[in-house]
Amino acid sequence: MTFPSLRLITMRRRASYANLRRIGLWSLAAVMLSLTSCSSSRRLAHIDFRELVHAGRVLGMDIAYKDNHRLYVEAAKWVGTPYHYGGNTKNGVDCSGLTTQIYRTCYHVELPRQSQAQYDQCDRRVRKRRLKEGDLVFFNQGRKRRLRRRVGHVGIYLKDGKFLHASSSRGVMVSRLSDPYWGKRWLKGGRYKKWEAK
Repeated sequence: MTFPSLRLITMRRRASYANLRRIGLWSLAAVMLSLTSCSSSRRLAHIDFRELVHAGRVLGMDIAYKDNHRLYVEAAKWVGTPYHYGGNTKNGVDCSGLTTQIYRTCYHVELPRQSQAQYDQCDRRVRKRRLKEGDLVFFNQGRKRRLRRRVGHVGIYLKDGKFLHASSSRGVMVSRLSDPYWGKRWLKGGRYKKWEAK
């Protein structure tokens, strides 16, 4: 019985690694190989790596093992949906309709339909630097004093300073909190305790 040489094994491994990199699964595969616990193995069995890679491309970010995969996959499905005031489907959606649908799908939580009500009923207000994935992010209606404390827009925080929202001019998209436009209108982040244990 003959055994493959060390050089041949190395070449095969390098070829496999190259293939993984080409389809964008390198980081996920590396994590998968490093995990040995039963609970980790059970979770990995339910991960669709290609779906995550696609979501990462659409959202413009790397999705890690510890991230909420359901949130990112669902968020990616909404990107490009046109804006429609009062809408809550992929044919057309507004900002609070988007947050309502994603919370229902990802956290099984029913949010109020209006953005101001979502803000008022948050269990906890969150500063920008303490945001976690899934937190709601609220923006005011304008620079005038009477409008500064009124919610005019809501989105869902993802990671790395980025959030998903339904823009009235561009539809569902990912934006950065560091964008001057959103920076001037930043109000507060909001967290619902109901989903933290999910």
